[in-house]
Parts: sequence; structure tokens; C-alpha cells
Amino acid sequence: MELAVIAKALAIGMGSILPAWAIGKIGAEAMASIGRNPEATGKILVPMLLMAAFAEAIAIYALVIAFSIK
Repeated sequence: MELAVIAKALAIGMGSILPAWAIGKIGAEAMASIGRNPEATGKILVPMLLMAAFAEAIAIYALVIAFSIK
């Protein structure tokens, strides 16, 4: 029982570190791009949101794996 709890904690912990970093990097780069070229906001916003959603999906997969550990 205790090893399962540790495995769940590691799965969600390790599975959320890189997606969190990626979302921060995506947002920072998008804001830098918009700062350099404000007219391109519409062209930058949609791909930024898509990439953030894909990165967030990885964290959700890690959560599903953590719940599936018995």
C-alpha cells in the first residue's frame, strides 16, 4: 500500500514538472513575440493556446496514470 502511494506521488510529480515548465516557456515566448510585433497578436495567440493545451494534456495523462496505479 505504501509503495503505491509513493508511485502515485512520483507519477503526478514527475508528470507535471515539464508541462508546467513548457506552459511557462510558451507564454513567455508568446509575450516576447507580441512585444516585438503587436500587430501579430492574432497570429500568435491561437498557436500559443494550442501548444499550451497540448502541454496541459501531458499533465492530465500523468494524472490518469497516477489514478490507475493500484
